[in-house]
Amino acid sequence: MGLLDTILGRSKPVRPDLDQLFAVPSAALTLQAATGLVPTGLGSVCFAGVEGSAFARVRQDVRELLDADTVRGGVPVEFSRDAYGYTWLLARQPPEDTAALVNDLHAVNTLLQDGGFGPQLLCSLVGFRDERGRALALVYLYKRGTFYPFAPVPGGAEKRDNQLELEVRAALGDDLRVEQDLSRWFPVWGAPGF
Repeated sequence: MGLLDTILGRSKPVRPDLDQLFAVPSAALTLQAATGLVPTGLGSVCFAGVEGSAFARVRQDVRELLDADTVRGGVPVEFSRDAYGYTWLLARQPPEDTAALVNDLHAVNTLLQDGGFGPQLLCSLVGFRDERGRALALVYLYKRGTFYPFAPVPGGAEKRDNQLELEVRAALGDDLRVEQDLSRWFPVWGAPGF
């Protein structure tokens, strides 16, 4: 960062640290103890779709990597597109194996980043639920290198359970790098994976 950037108040963007995803399994234990929310075994990666053979090759590599265990009964990865034109990849693992799910999400992010598509990565999320039917996603913002909780109110209305989100933030402050700027806690309505 140069002197002019300092004078004008500009800062360098945070470099994505995909290894932050590996903190999610231990955070899941903290989350379960503090709130009763348990992993669903679902997680997803969101990225801006790109056309072209290079991207198609990376997408095929992702599919081959994550679908490798379908021969042994694993569930194939699913791709979908949302109303805004973003592509979502949905990965599934047994709910008790959050580490395997995180490995899958990390692998997808790494393949896209190493393939030159890092700027297209938006977020990754891991889903949780409790006995009362409350749903929560821990969302990793790729460009910020931080997590935030997203908790839609059960019932389909586009309302958030802000109390639960703040409770989760307080519970996970020592486990994850939580996004401090609440205006960056974007809703991910209808996202696959939780």
